Amino acid sequence: MENNKQDILTVLLERKIINENQLLELRNSVLASGAKAEDLLISRKVIDAEKLAEIKAKVWGIGYVNLLEKTITKDVLNIISFEVAENYKVICFNKDDNLIEVGILDYGNLKAIEAVNFLAAENNLQVKYYLISQESFNKALDLYQTLSEEVEVALKARAEEAEAVKEKIGTKEERTDEITKAAPISKIVSVILKHAVEGKASDIHIEPYKNESRVRYRIDGILHTSLILPLSAHNSIVARVKVLANLKLDETRVPQDGRIRLAFDQKRIDFRVSILPLIEAEKVVMRILDVSKGAPKLEDLGYEGRNLAVINKNIQRSDGMFLITGPTGSGKSTTLFAAMTILNEEGVNISTLEDPVEYFLEGANQSQIREEVGFTFATGLRALLRQDPDIIMVGEIRDGETAELAIHAALTGHMVLSTLHTNDAIGTIPRLIDMHVEPFLLASTLNGILAQRLVRRVCNFCKIEEEISQDVHDDIAEEIKKIYDIVDDKIKKLFDETILSEGPKSKKLYKGKGCTRCGNTGYKGRLSIAEVLDVDDELKSIIANGKELNYKSEVLKKQKFITLKQDGIIRALQGVTSIEEVLRVISD
Repeated sequence: MENNKQDILTVLLERKIINENQLLELRNSVLASGAKAEDLLISRKVIDAEKLAEIKAKVWGIGYVNLLEKTITKDVLNIISFEVAENYKVICFNKDDNLIEVGILDYGNLKAIEAVNFLAAENNLQVKYYLISQESFNKALDLYQTLSEEVEVALKARAEEAEAVKEKIGTKEERTDEITKAAPISKIVSVILKHAVEGKASDIHIEPYKNESRVRYRIDGILHTSLILPLSAHNSIVARVKVLANLKLDETRVPQDGRIRLAFDQKRIDFRVSILPLIEAEKVVMRILDVSKGAPKLEDLGYEGRNLAVINKNIQRSDGMFLITGPTGSGKSTTLFAAMTILNEEGVNISTLEDPVEYFLEGANQSQIREEVGFTFATGLRALLRQDPDIIMVGEIRDGETAELAIHAALTGHMVLSTLHTNDAIGTIPRLIDMHVEPFLLASTLNGILAQRLVRRVCNFCKIEEEISQDVHDDIAEEIKKIYDIVDDKIKKLFDETILSEGPKSKKLYKGKGCTRCGNTGYKGRLSIAEVLDVDDELKSIIANGKELNYKSEVLKKQKFITLKQDGIIRALQGVTSIEEVLRVISD
């Protein structure tokens, strides 16, 4: 199948999964980029990876199995060693007497089949092959060694080396220094970083906790304890992170920030490192950034309908200011990156001021703020105005001086994109006025404000309907009544068939019951819920005159403004998230 990329495309065309135009476009993409047709099909969400593997199995004339839904015991897994499994992309998942069942990623790989057949013959075993997906293979390969097992091996080696050092060296100080140098701490740190990337974590926390060192991963916005280490290893782990991030080893009194760049499975990953002194030790937090991943589209982030239309209209103006607001970790930088990608064209000069630079945008001029040498947002913005920019992105408006300069840039014919820490879209206006921005200048420059939060997506593989309590039902129904007249017919129909219905579908929402694909959490991935304020002429007049704006304003109803909570409820009724998740993230 690998040698004939068109075969699978032809099969999908015959099955009416793709059409002639898609077939031609996919073949051209394969020729232009050198990517595999199967990878393009999955990344573009034309077909699910498991469904594709099932169709390929029928083409090959062999069986198909989904290993994500199977429990594989250690003794069966180890019939094929880790090295052979990793090299030839094969997994032994079942044994019945002298018959072993083997999942294979590429049935056209004759070397893989020869290797497994040779291994089976040596042990008087017969082999039955099944085609598996890449996700099935990755999940099964992880079973060979879990995070705790890999670290346990390194800790055992560390203990043995420490014991050897004790025999050679007398004083406690000498022993401590030598153990730190000799210990396989680098292996432990590498394993922690690798498992975080594979688990799609956004942050790693390494912190002293009681009499142990705790490693936690933030996955889909929630922290999970993944590993408990002896407290004696904590300082050595922190020291290793400092070495990787080029930080000062002997400085333990003040916070330090750095960056680690590593490659995992041909992907370039940046770890933004922050080290904070605590009472008796230091805590490490690392933000994980996949810089090899392409820019997301606004649609991929969860934007649609009226919100998407208002964002696109306002970011593509030639001047003015568009602001994104929300708390830390609400996805503001990612949305800014997606917006700038839309605007990034040959004839446009994009200049940015960031602290720190999280995403790299080809063709843009990106600057890193360095407050220790006086390069602040304010001083940087003054310099940028002499760089002939068309579009200016300021990472964050933190003070009145930066706000004033951003307004000045927007007034002088530049498009300014920035972020602000406010709870909602409407609250941005009084916040800027509190920073001593003149209302009439704000009215002249402000194009739009986007407030957003991130909610977890319900796992599509274990999604089930759930009954909701009467209290929650009444709360949702009340919010729906407020926006029923301003939403489009598609959303109205959704309301009629669920919460407002008296029929059998009444009071039905969705949740994930938990499965192997989502780590038994019921959620997989995240999306944005948002409220987007379009600063039209009526709103500009209200701002300029210093009048108070609130959510009951007739102006907002006229522009079909939907609040964060209401947008979250719509997403819950669509089945992409749960109402519990919306209520967790949104507080009145």
